[in-house]
Amino acid sequence: MNTKQEEFEIDLFKLIKFLWSKSLVIILIALLVGSLVFGATYLFITPTYEATASFYVNNSSVSLGSARLTINASELSASNNLVYTYVFILKSRTTLEDVIAKADLPYTYKILSKMIEAKPVTNTAAFNVTVTSESPTESELIANTIAEVLPERISEIVDGSNVKIVDYAIVPSGRSAPSFTKNTLIGCIIGGLLAVAIITIRFLIAEQNDVVIHSADELREMYPDVPVLTLIPDMRLSEKKGYYYSSYYGGDKNAKEA
Repeated sequence: MNTKQEEFEIDLFKLIKFLWSKSLVIILIALLVGSLVFGATYLFITPTYEATASFYVNNSSVSLGSARLTINASELSASNNLVYTYVFILKSRTTLEDVIAKADLPYTYKILSKMIEAKPVTNTAAFNVTVTSESPTESELIANTIAEVLPERISEIVDGSNVKIVDYAIVPSGRSAPSFTKNTLIGCIIGGLLAVAIITIRFLIAEQNDVVIHSADELREMYPDVPVLTLIPDMRLSEKKGYYYSSYYGGDKNAKEA
């Protein structure tokens, strides 16, 4: 014989309807989690600031040891390769130690290296150096110190190099991270999904454990080989002051008021 425990099906329409009935709870939980994430971001995450200096590789012919590169407007890919060479020189220990000494920074070169990001500008012979620090003035100081040290350092290593400064860094007017809006939105989404998951699980558990027979038709469907001998009337008064067969107590769906 088949039972609900043996064949458990999910009524998606019923589930969606149930979730809709709990929409206010879902929204409140989403807002609560979003508020908690906002508070945690404000209290426990230190804001950081970014300052960027821009450089341009202006070389027609340079040599690096025995290798020689010829660069013109039609050879941006070769220029980009040279940019990566300059970025490597920037992140080297000697260059960073020069920056630390000149700016009087309280960092080791390894720590400073993690604060610096350098990458080429797409389809150009330029590259940007971005410094991230917990202090806006310090990020500007480091970026501009790099702008002073790097061209000279490159000229010592790459013969015929000519790196020009496109833009010096300025003190950032606002933090680069964290984003309160982004973090709060993510918190709200996580809270909403968590609420939906919990409500869905409770719905499924309730449905699976629901062994109440609501009608004679349902009983016949569950046990087709067993005849229904009788129905138990519900003797409670209805709103019309009459007696009726309650579906909960086994009354037929089509049973009329007695």
